[in-house]
Amino acid sequence: QVRLVESGGGLVQTGGSLRLSCVAAGNRLHINSMGWYRQAPGQQRDLVARVSSGGDSTEIADSVKGRFTISRDNAKKMVYLQMNNLKPEDTAVYYCHAEGVLLSMSRTFDSWGQGTQVTVSS
Repeated sequence: QVRLVESGGGLVQTGGSLRLSCVAAGNRLHINSMGWYRQAPGQQRDLVARVSSGGDSTEIADSVKGRFTISRDNAKKMVYLQMNNLKPEDTAVYYCHAEGVLLSMSRTFDSWGQGTQVTVSS
């Protein structure tokens, strides 16, 4: 599997902003979609946003449309989530996800990061 390392979580006040980053560790990867999911205590893990391999197609959850933006840098094997106008209901552990192909092994991968906590205080 491919290791995904997230950064950028933290504590912010309502209305504040955070930027999450995630890098895929490994060589000879073809990464298809990359995205962010979140899981609040006692809740299921839900999609927040994902972006296609070329970066030209995105899917954003209705709950964050207009506030969150997803982008990726294929050269750096990174995906970002810019979160603006944060609300207390955005509090959750945010997970990076990526799927693609390990070119050296001709095998697909479907990987998750370890998660980063985002807490929005009211």
